[in-house]
Amino acid sequence: MPARLALLAPGGLALVAGLDAALLLLGLPAPVTTDRLPQVHGGLLVLGFVGTVIALERSVALRRRWGHAAPGALGLGAIVLLTAAPLAVGQGLLVLGTVIQLAVYAALWQRQASEALALQVLGAVLVAGSALLWWGGAPVATVLPWFAGYLVLTIAGERLELARVGALQPGAERTVLGLGLVLFTAVVATTLWPQVGHPLLGGALLALVGWLVVHDVARRTVRSTGLPRYMAWCLLAGYGWLVVAGGTWLLLGPVPEGPGYDAVVHAVFLGFTMSMIMAHAPVILPAVLTRPLPYRPAFYGPAALLHVSLLLRVAGGDLYGQGWALQTGGALNVVALLLFVALAAWSTVRGARTAPQAGRTVGPVPEQRVEVVR
Repeated sequence: MPARLALLAPGGLALVAGLDAALLLLGLPAPVTTDRLPQVHGGLLVLGFVGTVIALERSVALRRRWGHAAPGALGLGAIVLLTAAPLAVGQGLLVLGTVIQLAVYAALWQRQASEALALQVLGAVLVAGSALLWWGGAPVATVLPWFAGYLVLTIAGERLELARVGALQPGAERTVLGLGLVLFTAVVATTLWPQVGHPLLGGALLALVGWLVVHDVARRTVRSTGLPRYMAWCLLAGYGWLVVAGGTWLLLGPVPEGPGYDAVVHAVFLGFTMSMIMAHAPVILPAVLTRPLPYRPAFYGPAALLHVSLLLRVAGGDLYGQGWALQTGGALNVVALLLFVALAAWSTVRGARTAPQAGRTVGPVPEQRVEVVR
């Protein structure tokens, strides 16, 4: 566990630094003020934070030590981005991490190929492409669809694996894989033919969300109790934000800056991605770190705050142009994420203290496949 925690720690640092950068971009006071932080905001959060978490989960699932080089390189790249070293050095390490992650997926594919894993492989190709584009000097607005495609396809692949438990109809898996291929193609097209690629990407996102809403077990578990209901609530709310991003791209096409750009960025990376992380932290972190993270009803607090504050930011700030709504919503976004981290840490410490008293043992299950989202 200490080794895995050491691999995860740089991702946590990337999250905190990325939130600090978010405050700077909003024109608000921040604990740390540097010229570089706003420049690396997106890369820190997507590659440094989420990328490290996903790569660590995949390497744990592979159960081979060399696989840990992927989260190691991604985490190290994030740390270098925060130093005075040339920006290209940190970006190069991020490229290396994504390439090693492709090798991890190749090994997993040899073990058991499936439509679900194919979606994740497509996402891994996109994240490697995003890292290369950013390393090569492409603006973040160009890289954004690649980041989004990586996160959406990775999570869609994981949700497909769970949906299979519910006895999917014949052809359903081929359908979602086809949608994933369209989305992958659309992402590439956004760089080569932006006027065509962005509306295509928006339509593909909407179609994929439609499939997920119909087939995801969250539709049933949202009527249950405890952790399953909490996870389902976060999932369905996250899918709603993907509709916002897909609709914006479909109707407006390329949005390289301005309110439309801000709405798409935060709908995907806050409303969707962070909601997914909040949903599955009680499952993923114990599996990766072999320490309990008991679910607590208090988790609803930061999750609800995230979505309400994001609605204020997107509707009041981006749609109606109210500066106070943009700043207030953005600041509360940061508060929601930090509050969730604090609650998760408290629950982990408390859970570790009470587990032995309850007669439970904490440790890895050798044959259990660790998932990013369940």
